Amino acid sequence: MKKLFLAAVMFLAASTAIHAQLLKIGVKAGVNFASQPGDASLNGVAFDKDGITSFHAGLVAEVKLLEKFAIQPELLYSTQGATYKFADAQEDFKNELAYLSIPVMAKIYMTKSLSLEVGPQASFLLSQKNDVRFDDANTFDFAINAGLGLKLTESIFLQGRYSLGLTDASPNADIRNSVVQLSAGFMF
Repeated sequence: MKKLFLAAVMFLAASTAIHAQLLKIGVKAGVNFASQPGDASLNGVAFDKDGITSFHAGLVAEVKLLEKFAIQPELLYSTQGATYKFADAQEDFKNELAYLSIPVMAKIYMTKSLSLEVGPQASFLLSQKNDVRFDDANTFDFAINAGLGLKLTESIFLQGRYSLGLTDASPNADIRNSVVQLSAGFMF
């Protein structure tokens, strides 16, 4: 009976250690450099666009499938948009969209600490603050992401990513979200 109990304890300890190496959960946050490239007119009215600086924050997981390959799903709150200046207006108008973003990144480790990351991202509109009216923004945004990750330690990491929107941000304007993200995070 003692041998069976000892074997069960050793099995649980080994599976916990293996599980801890295969799945890591963490948090990340960072800065967004967002813009909305696309058609530079709305209902025949010309305008200039500038990017905005905003933020993202949320949860991240890493599922290690092979020694040099992992899947990294994330759940992020991310703000994106642009600043618009209409030709006949004296002031700028800001269009800021807040999304719940779910990127699923494939991570290819080029070295022990440097990874190439690519994958799709689905985003759901939570709110919009806009001084310029595009009527309503689309409630769903699909993007493709690519970037690099760097592990500073086993727990602390940095990431740089570019996200290219593939769907229009508004049904009434030919604009898409485009975001450069710089992040720092911690894995537990």
